[in-house]
Parts: sequence; C-alpha cells; structure tokens
Amino acid sequence: MQNESYRVLFLEDEPTIREVLKEYMSMSQYIVTEVENGDAAIALLDKETFDIAVLDIMVPGASGLLVLSHIKDRYPQMATIMLTALEDEKTQVDAFNRYADDYVIKPVSPIILLKRMETILRRTKQNIMSAESICGLSFEEDAYCAYYNGNPLPLTLSEYLLLQVLYKEPNRVFNREQLILRIFNEDYIGNDRIIDAHVKNLRKKLPVNCIKTVIGIGYQFDSKGAAHETCS
Repeated sequence: MQNESYRVLFLEDEPTIREVLKEYMSMSQYIVTEVENGDAAIALLDKETFDIAVLDIMVPGASGLLVLSHIKDRYPQMATIMLTALEDEKTQVDAFNRYADDYVIKPVSPIILLKRMETILRRTKQNIMSAESICGLSFEEDAYCAYYNGNPLPLTLSEYLLLQVLYKEPNRVFNREQLILRIFNEDYIGNDRIIDAHVKNLRKKLPVNCIKTVIGIGYQFDSKGAAHETCS
C-alpha cells in the first residue's frame, strides 16, 4: 500500500525517539508534524487536518489519553495509535475504551510501527470509501474535482474546497473563521460572510441536501441527511 502522503500528528516528548521515528515516517512519504506537548497537540488538531495520530501517553500538558479522547470526540474518522512505555493492563484497557485503534509498547521497531500505521490507514480508508458510496460523493483531489454518483459537479475552486473540508470531518461543526483558514489559509482579507455565499451556491449545485446550518456556530456536513436522500 502506498501511503498517499498521509498527514501524521506525532506526539512524543523524548527527543531521540521522536527524531528517529519521524525520520522513518518521512522516508516512507508520510507528512509528519511533531509535537512534544499534549496541549500543543490539541491546538494543532483544531487548526489542521491529520489522517493519523501517533500518541505517547506520558507527555507534558494534556496526556496522550486526553488527546485521544479529544480526537475521538471531534474527529472520529482519524486513526490513532498509542505509542508508550506503559504496558499495564489498566492503561491499555483505558486507551481502548477511548477507541484507540492500536496500542504499541516502547521500545518498538520503526518498521513494525510503520506496518501498523499502514494497516490502520488501509482500514480507515476503506471505511471512508464506504461512506462515499452511501452519500454518492467522491473527490479527485489532484484535479480538484467533486463527483456525485460518478458525475462531475460544476463547482468553483472555493466551493470544492469548502465541500471537501466539511465532508472529511462530518461530525465537526466549523465556524466561518475556521472555514476561511482551511480554504484561503491566512491570505484572505474581507468579510467572513463569504462562507455563507459559498454555502448558498453549493446547496444549489448539490443533488443532495448535505450541508447543515448549526445556528449560532456555522456549518456541518450532514452525512445522515445525504444518505437518506440517496436511498429515497
């Protein structure tokens, strides 16, 4: 399996372990963001999109277990691996109760860790593909094209990026500022109501009503609504 430049959040406070494992991940074409503090990890999760998180437990700030809970509460499609020296049964059970995908005890062979990451990401990708078949939506990221039941949708670049951001994290409610940062980065200067205009245009172009307004906050991808309309 090629990793398709998956984005990795790597939480590890021990410099030597962090440097060695990051090097192996980078050599395997993963895009790695390293962090040594649990609070910093949570802040990054709310600003950037990751495909998988590899989390040490005993770190400064929020523990890896708290970071895991944050991920599963807000970004349930993200894969997670706990990488820790804690091998007691209680901690392992706690991690799996918080829906960790895997629990790896240090020291670990970098090659074995990479294989575990590959296996979990393959399973995660299959789950996402299943969701796409239900909703009828798919994306050709290299070409910035979106499709409904295999038919291309006539979206502008901004509309495509907005739909993709919402689609990838269906349980997350984005406010307008967060969406602007995801679509335009920090280059945009203007009224955040531009997002409302893009949502209005998207709703006209999409065959299913899959963008939900969350009053007082912003917008969310409604996969249940899209699936219901697709099956109706």
